[in-house]
Amino acid sequence: MDEREAVTAAGTALAVRRLPPAPAGAAVLVLHGGRERGRARARPWHPAALRMRPVLRAALAATDRRDVLLAEVRYRYRGWNATADPVADTARALDELRASAGELPVVLVGHSMGGRAALRAAADPSVHAVLALAPWCPPGEPVDHLAGTGVVVLHGDRDRVTDPGESAGYVRRARRAGARAGLVLVRGGDHAMLRRSGDWHRAIAAVVAQLLRPEEGLTGLAGEACAAEDPLRW
Repeated sequence: MDEREAVTAAGTALAVRRLPPAPAGAAVLVLHGGRERGRARARPWHPAALRMRPVLRAALAATDRRDVLLAEVRYRYRGWNATADPVADTARALDELRASAGELPVVLVGHSMGGRAALRAAADPSVHAVLALAPWCPPGEPVDHLAGTGVVVLHGDRDRVTDPGESAGYVRRARRAGARAGLVLVRGGDHAMLRRSGDWHRAIAAVVAQLLRPEEGLTGLAGEACAAEDPLRW
């Protein structure tokens, strides 16, 4: 994977990890986790950010398309805070992506706090789909903006940090709002995605590849999850 950052100016919210050899036709943006609150600066060497590097590699290997741009969202702060800072940072990253690459269909991949931010940021018209990994989905999270959006949630059934039951409730509400939404429970999976890590990464790769081809409809694991009445077990 090309680790060059194509965007290096101070204050940018977009860190590009892979530029396609041809003009980009789609983009995958990865959002790492964080804390419920915290104004400390977010740094790329923090564990939450480093945890997403294997996810980046899985996303990169997910598709045979040659036109996919892969990037990370840079947060200003480590916490969600009252102003939902990572959502604002994601909006900035999407604006920067449009400014540099034009209008592209975007798949957001977020973990924990980043999953919550990705689901909120799906209100942006560029976002066609979201893969949320062990997301933080407290009751009352908005879902009306997800109509027509593909949403797949992967959550470990042994997660003790975020609640897979709340993810299930979120998916049900998203479906009622018109989203194509589904939940996959990773058997024995923990919040950090370290237990059964290989299975997590295979599932991530499969779902990202499927979300990047909306013209084919949701197929494979993503399609099965969105069609199933109850959560799938992986």
